[in-house]
Amino acid sequence: MSGAIRIIGGKWRGRKLSVLDKPGLRPTTDRVKETLFNWLMPVLHNSICLDCFSGSGSLGFEAASRGATSVTLLEKDKQVAQQLAKNKQLLASNVISIFQTDTLIWLSKAALTQFDIVFIDPPFHHSLVAQTVNQLEEHNWLKPSAYIYIETEIEHNVMAYIPTNWRLHREKTAGQVHSHLFIRESI
Repeated sequence: MSGAIRIIGGKWRGRKLSVLDKPGLRPTTDRVKETLFNWLMPVLHNSICLDCFSGSGSLGFEAASRGATSVTLLEKDKQVAQQLAKNKQLLASNVISIFQTDTLIWLSKAALTQFDIVFIDPPFHHSLVAQTVNQLEEHNWLKPSAYIYIETEIEHNVMAYIPTNWRLHREKTAGQVHSHLFIRESI
């Protein structure tokens, strides 16, 4: 163990959760997280959420703390997924599901459910965002008016591959991180 994340709002506000020290694991900062969840406040309660590259679980646990009905966490690294499971157990949450899986393989199948909110915050410099966006649309994982949050390195041009029915709702740059929140519109 080398660090911790803090839940900043909702029923678990102030709780600290352990995070493994792994290459590419970059928890969303409290400042960025606060902005994002202010943006999502009107739609978060009773939502069904997907955290595509969970890592520390910062976004998924925060969503569950703030009233999401269901939060699915996807994490490829076995040790990181095990830590997510320990944190879920610590919170005694029945709304969080954790899958130790490759996100792109998981999303390549026909959708089992559709999500209201999707978090896409992969390791930087791995070119995973475009494929993830494509899989979400192609396999029908999104509700018609879903919110999609994408966090990338500042030099990454997200707009180059965003579907035409995704409208940019909010964006912000903080340090080396560029955050985008899109709303999917019915075609």
